[in-house]
Amino acid sequence: MDHRYQSGFGNEFATEALRGALPAQRNSPQKVAYGLYAEQLSGTAFTAPRSHNRRSWLYRIRPAAMHGNFTPMEAGRIVARFDDLAPPPNQLRWSPLPMPTEPTDFIDGWVTMAGTGSAQAQTGCAIHLYAANADMVERFFYSADGELLVVPQQGRLRIATELGVIDLAPQEIAVIPRGIRFQVSLPDGAARGYLCENFGALLRLPDLGPIGSNGLANPRDFLTPVARYEDREGDFTLVAKFCGRLWRATLGHSPLDVVAWHGNYAPYKYDLRHFNTIGSISYDHPDPSIFLVLQSPSDTPGVDTLDFVIFPPRWLVAEHSFRPPWFHRNVASEFMGLIHGAYDAKAEGFVPGGASLHNCMSGHGPDAATFDKASAADTSVPDKVSDTMAFMFETRHVICPTAQAMASPQLQGNYQACWAGIQKHFRADRP
Repeated sequence: MDHRYQSGFGNEFATEALRGALPAQRNSPQKVAYGLYAEQLSGTAFTAPRSHNRRSWLYRIRPAAMHGNFTPMEAGRIVARFDDLAPPPNQLRWSPLPMPTEPTDFIDGWVTMAGTGSAQAQTGCAIHLYAANADMVERFFYSADGELLVVPQQGRLRIATELGVIDLAPQEIAVIPRGIRFQVSLPDGAARGYLCENFGALLRLPDLGPIGSNGLANPRDFLTPVARYEDREGDFTLVAKFCGRLWRATLGHSPLDVVAWHGNYAPYKYDLRHFNTIGSISYDHPDPSIFLVLQSPSDTPGVDTLDFVIFPPRWLVAEHSFRPPWFHRNVASEFMGLIHGAYDAKAEGFVPGGASLHNCMSGHGPDAATFDKASAADTSVPDKVSDTMAFMFETRHVICPTAQAMASPQLQGNYQACWAGIQKHFRADRP
């Protein structure tokens, strides 16, 4: 494992960039080593059950309270509300965002595509795309609205957070908890990808049930950064996302000044290629729940506010079965993206960096060419889906596309045509 990371999901970590910076026993001693300040960061209610409680103690050069007054700033293409446009029941699909032609950093590169619920109510999520070509220079960001699930599609990200640095590449994901301050630089000069801002309960690993003790995403493959600090003074800007809007405040120092920390509320990354895929080895098609990486539970058991599902490389071996995803309608709403390769249920039009939205009870499934090919396939022979990595943000709520997403030149007006070629095969006289 890289020495800059600690392994495990939701673990109690303890890390220090200077030997002795962590207190030996108590969380908030009267005097902290090196003249540091003790500060607690809580991501859940103080009285949350121990198994769900998330908090960390930070030992930093200056407390986070030190900054100028926040003032409103232009939000660009970040949208706060999702009720300005009546959501259509149509299947929707978008081509990838073009790379910007002017210098655009990670935050300025956000485009809100859809969402549900609200940050104020702490339920639902916002779904953004990003396209950027410039580092964040002398400014830092945090979201008070929700934790950020970052899914790169093109170009690496170097995410310097208060609690350490995460280097992120396509086919990896990162989760930046609510309130954590960070700065993003672009090692490859340009980057594009997807963001899901989870307003609800913190993302967690799903229970495995009858699968048993192993499978899906393994906790040991989740990596949390070790402490790394910078002691810089200067003219900096802190950008906050609060109640859907952006605010700015001046800072006289870098906020990435945490010398040591311990706890279980911290950013983490995960390589999607480590996912242990489960599937049928006899017949029929299991539900996509077998591809669940992370979930945000709701107050209804078994029904999540947000699921993060992937469709990775895998063997298809079920006999006498239609192997691709079948035609379906369901109560959940699905926002899909493609990171790499091709998605096995679509022949064309769904490309890396693109997206699709199938809302509650909107019928969807394989296009005509995929259906014909799969229907005629020899299922006595295994087939490997090898060059792909697709994902889905799925929720119990209707996902409302934003007005700018519906007016976007990337919206594909002919998406429904992919099902137009499906033929009628019914013959009452031929079983």
